[in-house]
Amino acid sequence: MQALAELHPVWQAFLATLFTWFMTSAGAVPVFFTKEVNPKVMDGLLGMAAGVMIAASFWSLLAPAITLSEDMGYPGWGPPLVGFLAGGAALWGIDRLLPHLHPGLAMSDAEGVSTSWRRSTLLVLAITMHNFPEGLAVGVAFGAAAAEIPGATVAGAVALALGIGLQNLPEGTAVAMPLRREGLSRFKCFMYGQLSGMVEPIAGVLGASVVIVMRPFLPYALAFAAGAMIYVVAEELIPEAQRRGDTDIPTIGVMVGFAIMMFLDVWLG
Repeated sequence: MQALAELHPVWQAFLATLFTWFMTSAGAVPVFFTKEVNPKVMDGLLGMAAGVMIAASFWSLLAPAITLSEDMGYPGWGPPLVGFLAGGAALWGIDRLLPHLHPGLAMSDAEGVSTSWRRSTLLVLAITMHNFPEGLAVGVAFGAAAAEIPGATVAGAVALALGIGLQNLPEGTAVAMPLRREGLSRFKCFMYGQLSGMVEPIAGVLGASVVIVMRPFLPYALAFAAGAMIYVVAEELIPEAQRRGDTDIPTIGVMVGFAIMMFLDVWLG
């Protein structure tokens, strides 16, 4: 931890998001051994991912944004409210425009503008949409720690990266397994699964760089990342976890994920 704290925040964000990318890759590894994951297990893991993102949105992003807004002389609710809604609106726009397909659905259910892209490409893009705001959140968290924002620490940013990495495991699996069932080679399935996490280091470096250069923008950036993640939770993760009709296991997963992220943030942060 001490060695990480001595690095430039952009390097901190880059290394942390390399870890989250690695965890996405780890989630795709089971494709080398099986074509199926127990659906109930997958639903629970997706619910846990949602819980982690909900907790991270408040503990690691919105709470520091509120504190910083008040310290800068703004209403505590002002920049966080604007940033949060802007983050959700941005993801809504991307969801409407970017062609993508959620795991388990037919090609006729693909969203975004019409395209002739292959199913594998659309599946990767669906998970990539989840991962960009996650990488952005990690980068902004390290930028906030560098700016010495009350309540924002390197340890807290590390906790966020750990939580995001944990919930990336089922996302790699969610891409790789459907492709394996469709007959793609194990190696191709793994490559597609890990590819969706590649965007996180890019988003992390971008987030850290922006908030370091534009400190007055920081409360908006923190809340923007939170809004984008909550949009993903409400529009993608929870409906996907409950698609098979069982709401109990995904709900328990949400509770467990929230508790894990809250523990990590309070304990390390």
